[in-house]
Amino acid sequence: MKKLAVIVFVLVAYFACKKPFAPDLGSSNNIHYLVIEGVIDGADSTFIRLSRTKKVDTFRTIIAETGAIVTIESDANTTIPLTELKPGTYAAPPFQLDAARKYRLRMKTLDAKEYVSDFVQVKNSPAIDSVGFNAQSSGATIYVNSHDASNSTRYYRWDYSEAWQFHAYYISQWIAETVARPVDKQIYYCFSGDTSSNIILGSTTKLASDIVYQSPVTSIPPTSEKIELKYSILVRQYALTPDAYAFWQNLQTNTEKLGSIFSVLPSQSPTNFHCVTNPSEIVVGYLSVGNVASKRVFITADQFPSSYKPQYPTGCGLDTTFIDPKTPAQVITTNIYNQSYQLYTLVTGLYLPPPNPFGVPTAYTFSTNICADCTVRGKLPPPPFWK
Repeated sequence: MKKLAVIVFVLVAYFACKKPFAPDLGSSNNIHYLVIEGVIDGADSTFIRLSRTKKVDTFRTIIAETGAIVTIESDANTTIPLTELKPGTYAAPPFQLDAARKYRLRMKTLDAKEYVSDFVQVKNSPAIDSVGFNAQSSGATIYVNSHDASNSTRYYRWDYSEAWQFHAYYISQWIAETVARPVDKQIYYCFSGDTSSNIILGSTTKLASDIVYQSPVTSIPPTSEKIELKYSILVRQYALTPDAYAFWQNLQTNTEKLGSIFSVLPSQSPTNFHCVTNPSEIVVGYLSVGNVASKRVFITADQFPSSYKPQYPTGCGLDTTFIDPKTPAQVITTNIYNQSYQLYTLVTGLYLPPPNPFGVPTAYTFSTNICADCTVRGKLPPPPFWK
């Protein structure tokens, strides 16, 4: 009985002491530090993204740093300018990296500040051997295999971009009351995609050989729409120096592994970027230089277990309305899930027989846009790499 009383006391004290925590950020609320993302890549185009930090409790929109002058410099005094493709994203075409030289990044922002990285040695990634998947009842895990015969890489980072084909819940066969939907205007099959948002790292320092075996990249639930028809993933592999690995590992800890009483305390990530005009200013990012390895694979639905059952991401229903052939231009509305929708934009063309004597359906069954039109959530044209 005494033991039970102690447990009850501890529980009461625990819940009674819980209070919402609102961090006092003070003057840091008005400070927007420069964030630099990207790798100087000799195997493909180089993309550098510049943005600004913001308060943790504000909107999630990224503050792009536009109008900056960005250049790549080598220790042999060669320079390569980058062009701003879209707000905050700067690019340079592929060029040959000289393994005997070091490279750095220099940026001049619109507020007249200048930022520069340390000179960084070229560290090329070994080729990706394969990208595969393991299927369990809980879902499929996408993994990567790689190795470095010279045992000189040891530290790895990966990111990825996904693409998949899916279809709407219902087939729309009619555009309007008397207009059938032609094949070139189908809205049943579409494509969608996504990119990695978490930090994926690997190290072989504790292994005798520099071999990466089935290192997890991402996972797909057995109900995911990604595996409904056909799925593709492009995995990119980066070779890191020990310092670069420490940066990404610390950033991973600060952003993904906090929140419990057993978590480590957050700390400032090391960086090789500096503000020339104000050396005390914090800069977020770490520059790496080297050819990036990549591999794309395609996986079709029949390669996954038959127990996998993709589910439509929203509830869908049907309703029926009858057509008055004397007023073909009428706008017909109905009520699905307590919301009104118009026939012209939402008809699925699942009409009820028999047709009237003039050959026009006497009634239409229709649904909401999101259930009958795949373009609400995707795009009709396949990606350029699709096969």
